[in-house]
Parts: sequence; C-alpha cells; structure tokens
Amino acid sequence: MKFHSFLIKYGEIGIKGKNRYLFEDALVRQMRFALKDVDGEFYVHKSYGRVYVDCSGEYDYEETIESLKRVFGIVGICPVVRLEDKGFENLKQDVIAYVEKVYPDKNQTFKVEARRSKKSYPKTSMEINCDLGEVILETYPEMKVDVHNPDIRLNVEIREEIYLYSEIIPGPGGMPVGTNGSAMLLLSGGIDSPVAGYMIAKRGVELEATYFHAPPYTSERAKEKVVDLAKQVSKYAGPIKLHVVNFTDIQLYIYEKCPHEELTIIMRRYMMKIAEYFAKKDGCLGLITGESIGQVASQTMQSLAATNAVCTLPVYRPLIGFDKRDIVAISEQIDTYETSIQPFEDCCTIFVAKHPVTKPNLERIEKSELNLAEKIDELVREAIDTVEVIKVK
Repeated sequence: MKFHSFLIKYGEIGIKGKNRYLFEDALVRQMRFALKDVDGEFYVHKSYGRVYVDCSGEYDYEETIESLKRVFGIVGICPVVRLEDKGFENLKQDVIAYVEKVYPDKNQTFKVEARRSKKSYPKTSMEINCDLGEVILETYPEMKVDVHNPDIRLNVEIREEIYLYSEIIPGPGGMPVGTNGSAMLLLSGGIDSPVAGYMIAKRGVELEATYFHAPPYTSERAKEKVVDLAKQVSKYAGPIKLHVVNFTDIQLYIYEKCPHEELTIIMRRYMMKIAEYFAKKDGCLGLITGESIGQVASQTMQSLAATNAVCTLPVYRPLIGFDKRDIVAISEQIDTYETSIQPFEDCCTIFVAKHPVTKPNLERIEKSELNLAEKIDELVREAIDTVEVIKVK
C-alpha cells in the first residue's frame, strides 16, 4: 500500500488554548528537522487544525516513521492514502482495495468514521459511514461491525481530496523541544544522566550538557563515549552544545586537601558550580542530573541537599524516584544502554572514596572546603577558560 501522507496526532498541545498555535508551530519545526536527513521530499504543514506530512515521489517509509517516532509532542502517526474525489462509487472501490491490502486477516471487527470538511459533498458523514460499512460487509462477510471497540477504525476525511487511514503508530508523547526553555544536563558516561536528559527534553526543554573529563585518569575514549551518548540523546532532543571541562587539577587538589570520605560530595559541589556557570552564561533555566534517591552515597537526601546548597538555579532530577531497572528499561528504549555500559571510567568513579560519607553535614563540608581557599578559585577559572565546546547533533 502506497501512503502519500502522515496525519500527526498530538496530545497536550490540544489543550493549550490561545497559545496552541505556538506549540503546533514548534512541533512542525521539530518534524522538519527530524526529516531533513531522510530520503524523500516532505512537506510538513498545518491544515484545518491538523498537522500533516505530505510525501512527494519515492521515500523511505520505515526511516520516515522512525524519525517521526523521535519527535516529542507526537502521540500518534497515521499513514494516510490520499484519493482524488471521483465520486462515491470510486470511493467504495478505493476503500475495499485499502482493506484488502492493509488487512489480510479479515476476521476482525471494524467501524467507519467519516468527517466531512467539504460541506458540498453530496453525502453526510452518517450516510458515508453507513454506505461504506455496507459495502465492506458485502465484500467481506467474515468482518463484523463493532461501533464501541472495533479492531479496525477506518477513518475517511472528505476534503478537497479524500484522506483514508486506519493505523495509529504510537509516538513518544510529551511537548515539542524548545517550548519550555533550556537547561544544562550534567552528562556522565553512565546509564542515568542520558535518560534524565531524554526525560526533561520530552517535556519541551532544550538541552545543553557539561561533561567533566579527568585526563590522564580518564581516557580519550571515555570522552568519545560521552559524545556518543549526547548524539543519541540529540536524536530526540535536537542539537546539544556539549561543554567538556578538564577537571583533573581540581580533583587532585580536593583529593590532597579534603577528608577522603567527603571527596565525592565536594567534587560534586564544584561540578555543580561550574555547570551552573555555563548554564547562566547561555541563559539556561536550570540544571539536570540523573540522580535517584539512595542509589549511591552521593545521592542520599543529605548528600543531595549538600550539592543543592551551592546552586542558585533549580536542579531538576527526573529520575529521583526511579528504581535502577526502570532507568535501564528507558535507556534500552532510547538506545543509550549499550554505550553507557562500555568499560570506560568517568572522573567520579576514578576518585571515589572507599568509605564515602552518606549523611554529610553541610557546615562540616563547607569547613572542609576552606582548605581549598588558596588555589581553588584559580583552578576553577582555568577549567572554565579551557573548556572544549562540541556541537552534537
């Protein structure tokens, strides 16, 4: 079956009232971006309160579907056959041909749902429903009508052309990226942070990212792994500006001057400070981390409070109540899991203490950080000044 268009169904956008057009326009932009590298010519547009993708000539159907399934804001993708209006008798034949090709198994229930935008059409919507249902039953006696819960919901839209569709391929849902500002993701090479970025992007937030690199303790391949993760997330979130910060000297200085059981918390606090600097510089509205309560020592309630204390921007933790298996399931769904488990250490795991404090006292942490006063500001400034920026898409 040759599908000439795709009808795009959206969810939350439909309840946005007077601002709805802004979200629709953002969705159209994201769809155009998603399809720009797909073989074929596509015209993405709004019509009568609907969003469509019209396809010209030959195109890669599977690749088109996969690209649209990564666009946040889409809840359903309906492959559409467009027909010329050559009279109702021709429409009957076209509907029978559609059912024959799309549904080899005829032992199913169905319902016809007609919408008549072209009011000059000689039949009402109810008459179209009845007459098309009748011809389907005559042609395929094994099929049955079920108006409440049919296996097949055959949609017929009468416009200048006739749109015929029945399949709804699930989309990712959410909101179009860019409709809810931007935020800075602290991206490591682990499983959690790419999933956190994906989930925040799903709510319409544009992403930037900061990665803390510690050569020679972490290899160049560890950095490439993080770039690969950012590329995978960008398939959903759009282009990502990745800041690669050389964190080695800061870590070594903290290691030398601070109690070892507090290393992870203090290093984490300086990561948050540096990430927040880039976030504010680029107009981001918050920080994003992949932390989940109690998953490791640095993610207890007390530890999270200690790292929050250095930030003035809000810190968003979309995985805060997730079990690890829930996070793994999403990482597999978005194809980041296999990259995340590659055995290249990040800077957090290299310098982890044997017995890290799990209930840090903020006053004690701040007192320990006084040991860093001589050089820490200089080292932070150097890390900021020497940042490597990679545009990932």
